[in-house]
Amino acid sequence: MTTHAPQVAQSVTLPTSLDEAVAALSAMPAAVPVAGGTDLMASVNKGQLRPAGLVGLGKINEIRGWQYQDGHALLGAGLTHARMGRPDFAALIPALAAAARAAGPPTIRNAGTLGGNIATAAPTGDSLPVLAALEADLIVAGPGGARREVPVSHLLAGMERLRGGELIGYVRIPLLHAPQVYLKATGRTGPGRALASVALVLDPARRGVRCAVGAVAPMPLRPLEAERWVASLIEWDADRALAPEALHAFGDYVAAACIPDQAPDGTPQELPPAVQQLRRTVSVLARRALGRALA
Repeated sequence: MTTHAPQVAQSVTLPTSLDEAVAALSAMPAAVPVAGGTDLMASVNKGQLRPAGLVGLGKINEIRGWQYQDGHALLGAGLTHARMGRPDFAALIPALAAAARAAGPPTIRNAGTLGGNIATAAPTGDSLPVLAALEADLIVAGPGGARREVPVSHLLAGMERLRGGELIGYVRIPLLHAPQVYLKATGRTGPGRALASVALVLDPARRGVRCAVGAVAPMPLRPLEAERWVASLIEWDADRALAPEALHAFGDYVAAACIPDQAPDGTPQELPPAVQQLRRTVSVLARRALGRALA
């Protein structure tokens, strides 16, 4: 019988500022940044990852809170799920608070961070569809005090990547002051892990609906045509009422966009029973999310 001891990093650095952390990563390119470590340390303990060094982010106070900036909330990447789940944060960004409360058991919520959720980019990450629906941007810190803005959707889609020595410092989210909802369905995929999730945001100023579906693909999916279609049906200047038939049709539209039953050439194909069930789940989540947002 063979056992594997956890692989301990050769060096651990504990910077107290974002720029110190960037400098530490630049000095040791093989080092790995770690905040809550909920995913990283599991990989280390299983022997799947053997970092040459760790740069701990837990002592960087500047990224553990939030501030207001030109109609946006600037969230520190070190915010924990537990902190985002509290009532004061929920009054600011309700859907993100709901996602944070759904992120797993207390041990995960107390340790896991917003920046870690983004950097890990697991398909089941609870915050990811919310950030996609809110069209959030990342403030990335780089060597020499450099800062650059990257749409979170670009990073998740692989259109942009973090460069050597860079760290996610902040997440910039527009404050819409409008209804927003996060719902998820869980199955036998682990404690609190999403089988499918939906984030939905109303944007009355632009007369728009934004929806993102998580856990059914490697990254959150935006059903743009479904968004535009349902937004055209809403009475924005009245009570925002929508017929039940339209709610059901929206759910089906979203599900069909995210889990198509056609081959790439347009040929209809029969989906396996499990995928059909997942499609129904997405439809129900999208319908309920829109219904709650309009209520």
